[in-house]
Amino acid sequence: MIPTPSHEAAPALRGPIRAYLAAGILFTLVAAWLLLLTTPDARDDGRAFTAAPACTAPGGSDSDCLRTVAAVLDRTERETGRKTTSYRVYLTEADGTSTRTTIKSDLKRLPAARPGASIEVTYWQDQIRYVDFGPDRRYTNADPRESFRLPLTIGLVLGILAAMLLTAAAATAWSSRRSPRAYTWQVGLTITGGMFLTLFGAAAAWNSDDIGDALHLTGVAGVVVLALCALAAPFLNRRHRGDDTIAVHLSVLTEEACFPGLIMGEVPYANHAGYLVAGPGVLATTPDPTGAFHRKAAPRTLTPIRVRPPYLTDPRGRPDYDGRAVVVECEDNGVPVLVVTHRKDAPAVLGALEPVSAD
Repeated sequence: MIPTPSHEAAPALRGPIRAYLAAGILFTLVAAWLLLLTTPDARDDGRAFTAAPACTAPGGSDSDCLRTVAAVLDRTERETGRKTTSYRVYLTEADGTSTRTTIKSDLKRLPAARPGASIEVTYWQDQIRYVDFGPDRRYTNADPRESFRLPLTIGLVLGILAAMLLTAAAATAWSSRRSPRAYTWQVGLTITGGMFLTLFGAAAAWNSDDIGDALHLTGVAGVVVLALCALAAPFLNRRHRGDDTIAVHLSVLTEEACFPGLIMGEVPYANHAGYLVAGPGVLATTPDPTGAFHRKAAPRTLTPIRVRPPYLTDPRGRPDYDGRAVVVECEDNGVPVLVVTHRKDAPAVLGALEPVSAD
């Protein structure tokens, strides 16, 4: 019952391959838009704000200069998020205009941040960019100096994920023609390397003051990740070469246990109920998580052959158990039967199928 690699496994992965390709192309387009358009524009705005002079014309008609006006603080409202605390600041300008802004900073410790205090607010391009509470300056959430970080981080992360997904699509198509396994080491290595690079890229983008620095650091990290993957590939190839039988030591059962699993095959006791009951000389399917009701027991003629990873050629409906499923290949009077369960529960299945010695 050990299948040989063939091209028949490839059609089972056409759906995932197409999904990888579609997501990879979409992420590539979004990343290009963020990195080539949004991030440079945000960076230019930050530099223009930093270099902007104070307004000299009466009334500050030029929106590209810094227009500072006197105001009176009416009140503040604290807004608590999951990780940050911000304050909604309500104020009245000298000409009687009432407005508000949001400051992502703690205002409790500022003596001038009290109702009725005189403050100064500074506009740039018709938005309040910072507020002066006496000698203390606090920037608002419209501060453009750091606004490039978010699109840079998202764009870089999406770009790395796009490369990972496109590579995973190629690895899936290649490996599916050489192995019947549903999850191959080539795809796993691609995703693992891609996720590590994604985390590094996000940290580099968020903590870099320059777009070029973030891209350079991520590029260097990409070379390191590729080198590590190249070193790991021969080891993984040797490890997964040949027979893929999983060594599992059966459990000696003294009482019944119920856990997720099902029996598949052209036998009357095959059932997609969702749970298995394993005990001394007992293996049954049941829809009841407690294993007490609606059991359908497998006969004692069911004989285990080996434990293996899931295959692309397995019947439709085989559960995945978050990538931790294993398949116990069995025979019942020459009829192939598959018992699918979580890897940690496979010893109990083997223990239930062992002959019970007479006392």
